[in-house]
Amino acid sequence: MARGCGCAGLVAAAAAVIAVVALAAWLLSAFGAHGTRDAHEPLRPVPVTVPPPTAAEPPRIDVHAPGRTSDQLFDWSQDIGNATNVNGQAIRAYANAALIAQEAWPECHLSWNTLAGIGWVETRHGTYTGIFENSKLDENGYPVPRIIGPALDGKNFALVRDTDGGELDNDPEFDRAVGPMQFIPESWARYGRDANGDGKADPQQIDDAALGTANLLCNSGGATRDLATEQGWRDAIFAYNQSNDYVAKVRDAAANYAQNQPAHR
Repeated sequence: MARGCGCAGLVAAAAAVIAVVALAAWLLSAFGAHGTRDAHEPLRPVPVTVPPPTAAEPPRIDVHAPGRTSDQLFDWSQDIGNATNVNGQAIRAYANAALIAQEAWPECHLSWNTLAGIGWVETRHGTYTGIFENSKLDENGYPVPRIIGPALDGKNFALVRDTDGGELDNDPEFDRAVGPMQFIPESWARYGRDANGDGKADPQQIDDAALGTANLLCNSGGATRDLATEQGWRDAIFAYNQSNDYVAKVRDAAANYAQNQPAHR
């Protein structure tokens, strides 16, 4: 889950880190993704190196075109989505965000499968809500039902009081993690970006959420990170959730996606 702020806000960051760790059990208990790949087909072993291998690059698209630029990746995403058991919209959102990052922050070297690794760990790409009813991405890239985590009320989870008047999480008293990439409102205010061309940065919309994640990975900490290096990649994922177990899970998922196979059997 995305932490509540960047490294510059030390007090808020400390609270956010606690929130991230507390919510890990809620999020990591999800079932594996469902899709079209044979459920009995074994996964090929993946390296445990950091950074994980880079997946095949998406084709170049016009990321400045009006509307939802990820739609330009529809044909490219179909075989990948089928092979990895990931909704094609999520694949396109991650690739679109990576292509935007390549232009905006070229020294970051962010690959789409790293974003996909985070998306899998957080909410199984917008399909896991943490409650009895799972979500499904609608045709516009919004999870139905919307994904809103438990209240960070200091009881079962860390205490994080409301920072957005309940605008994003419908809770005017405490903050909650929201959307496919699990941003808490203060973090979204800092890193959120519009990627689907509707003029609004919405953490529930998968394209926007993926680009917000790219922004956080590349830029939190006061300088652009180089995710092509071991330290840069590890620091970026650790900034998202300060847990070594989380870093390992994201690495494993990203490495599986680089081999065009599901993250988990």
